[in-house]
Amino acid sequence: MLVNHFLDSGTARSFSLTPSIGPEVHRLKLEELQGENFRRYPEPGKTTVYDDKQTLDIDNVPLNGSILVKTLLLSVDPYMRGKMRNCKIQYYSEPYILGEPIYGLGIGKVLRSEHAEYKPGDYVYGMINFEEYAIPKRIINKVTLRPGLSLPVYLSPLGMMGKTAYYGWREYSQAKKGEVAFVSGGAGPVGSFVIQLAKLDGMKVIASAGTDDKVKECKEVGADVAFNYKTIDTSEILRQEGPLNVYWDNVGGPTLDTALGATAHHARIIVCGMVSEYNNQDGTHLKNLWAIYGRSLHIHGFLAFDLAPKWDAAFWKEVPPLVASGKLRHREDITKGLENSGEAILEVQKGINFGKKIVLVAEE
Repeated sequence: MLVNHFLDSGTARSFSLTPSIGPEVHRLKLEELQGENFRRYPEPGKTTVYDDKQTLDIDNVPLNGSILVKTLLLSVDPYMRGKMRNCKIQYYSEPYILGEPIYGLGIGKVLRSEHAEYKPGDYVYGMINFEEYAIPKRIINKVTLRPGLSLPVYLSPLGMMGKTAYYGWREYSQAKKGEVAFVSGGAGPVGSFVIQLAKLDGMKVIASAGTDDKVKECKEVGADVAFNYKTIDTSEILRQEGPLNVYWDNVGGPTLDTALGATAHHARIIVCGMVSEYNNQDGTHLKNLWAIYGRSLHIHGFLAFDLAPKWDAAFWKEVPPLVASGKLRHREDITKGLENSGEAILEVQKGINFGKKIVLVAEE
């Protein structure tokens, strides 16, 4: 489980602000903002730049009541794209700061501590800078390792992707045995989790993916019908296998439009992401919006942290045993080395990763 603690951002300092003494440490920083619509790919070496010129005295850097963490694993997620924007552009999350390290969910090991809740050797989880060593300035969680579960699992089915799938599904699906669910992006870390939740609830599941290998993955995690949307007509599949009672949307765009047109009355549309639109300069014109009123649809967009107070306890009770027993499958796509994290970010934005993308920064 994860135990929440808050590290006062007024007293914890980023190591990049300390004097340049000691051994070199490396980081990934933002050097170019996305355009007005931030709808182009973050380019390694240009948008994100690997910086190997920083130094840190690990033994003596002031902690000011905080902790010094050695970064082990970093999670790469689609939401990071929206943070690479001009701060004047309104969005649901705060932007990264130009010239400063980017950050994301990660797991590290405490090396030094001036905080009563932590001791050297503790594993921690939370928003961590893409740096080899960090003094966290945000909420950080202590990780209690469970038997049979490896460390990367805490960034995969037990991390944000698992919680996103679980919270959203439990809150909005109103799943009933025998109903039909469609999951786009079914081979992604969230989509594959949703497929399995829907099957546990006794539903017939349709899933789409962008390669034949990913279609195979959808079937292996339980999808009754899986297809390559690049080679097979989505509307024809949904016409044959629908109508849809639940649509879990990871991609937006034409797939969302087609799904709207294939719904049953009182269907639930759960909007988790719109990855197809992040690089679409013109956006997609939706033609089937009439179905919202014509079929009395229920459309829900959500952010996982809004649902956490209601569903987190149930998540930790139900999901870890399913993962440990192998009843809930997961796949990690590991990139080794912080120097390759820019490429890892690009892979996720292009959708060419296969499983939950994680950067292995260091062994323990």
